[in-house]
Amino acid sequence: MSKYGTFHEVNGRYALRFERNFQYSPEEVFRVITDPDSFMQWYPFATGEMDLRPGGKIGFDDGEGSTYEGIITELESPHTFEFREVDDVIQISLREEGEGCEMVFTHIFDDKEMVMYVAAGWHRCLDAFGQIVNGQPVEWKDNAAELREFYSTAFESK
Repeated sequence: MSKYGTFHEVNGRYALRFERNFQYSPEEVFRVITDPDSFMQWYPFATGEMDLRPGGKIGFDDGEGSTYEGIITELESPHTFEFREVDDVIQISLREEGEGCEMVFTHIFDDKEMVMYVAAGWHRCLDAFGQIVNGQPVEWKDNAAELREFYSTAFESK
């Protein structure tokens, strides 16, 4: 399985989809996804404020003076965590696979011009997420430019 994301059009919007496999049960991975302290370590601008229920709010701070809230739209432990962040939708689903599970992370958005930046960013964030799941300290690789180049080439015909 490739760690690289794929780009799709969905109902007039755009979607980036990433798949990751873990040697842990969906329950174990879901706990990491929905733990506010872990979430802050890998999810951009997360503040750790999270009301974990459908309709609950997730707090964000862009570090430049703007704070905003996401709204949890679907929550089904240990398989689905979905929320709306401004106009974007984040869908995270888990399913058992062998001894572990597969996670599918999908970001639905409108601005196609930003796709290489968004894809590179999520790729890096999901690498950090994988480190957390595996009990490793988060180390951000200096690979943003390389990933932007990869995604720019991979998605240029779309």
